[in-house]
Amino acid sequence: MLETNSLLGLSGIFTLMFVMLGPLKIVGPFARLTHEVDEKTLRGIALRTFCIATIAAILGTLIGHLLLRNWEIPVPALLLTGGLIFFVVGMRMVLEQYQPSHAPPAELPPSPMAAAMRVTFPTVVTPYGIAALIVLVANSHDTRRTLVILAMLLGVMLLNLLAMLYARRLLGGAMAMVLEVLGAVLGVLQVALAVSIIFVALREMGALHAR
Repeated sequence: MLETNSLLGLSGIFTLMFVMLGPLKIVGPFARLTHEVDEKTLRGIALRTFCIATIAAILGTLIGHLLLRNWEIPVPALLLTGGLIFFVVGMRMVLEQYQPSHAPPAELPPSPMAAAMRVTFPTVVTPYGIAALIVLVANSHDTRRTLVILAMLLGVMLLNLLAMLYARRLLGGAMAMVLEVLGAVLGVLQVALAVSIIFVALREMGALHAR
């Protein structure tokens, strides 16, 4: 599934980004972090988070790709690392459903920029998301395809911005139940996808034999 970009279509790449960097995992944490701020402050934090997250994701991907080549790190090793992190986070999402209670809402820093940084890392820009982007770019041997991948990243970040701006409305009424179900499904699929990524990485490293 994830060996090279040539085997992963553009729709698959967008789906991968949506799962790893998309809005479904942002709405709840963002609403909890901003539960005491007014709408104007919320919009400011959301816009700053969008800008910081977009720049950080693009720079992280490009710098990671450069270091990947300079340090001669095999792509399967990076893929395995991202898969393991993705698995741990996915398991946490699944197990959270069985916790008796949630921790009290965290307090945001008073500075809007510091608050945006608090939301960005690691809620929006996830380590496994950056790992996936680095692998996608590293396996893209076409400039046009690389630009398409970066354009998709921008599209996902715009969806994140909309999710943050409308987080309070999305968590109200029946939509909250829908998001709860989607979150549960996403957690299970994330674990399954992580296992798939790990198997692909092990196969590429020669630890497993492809059938």
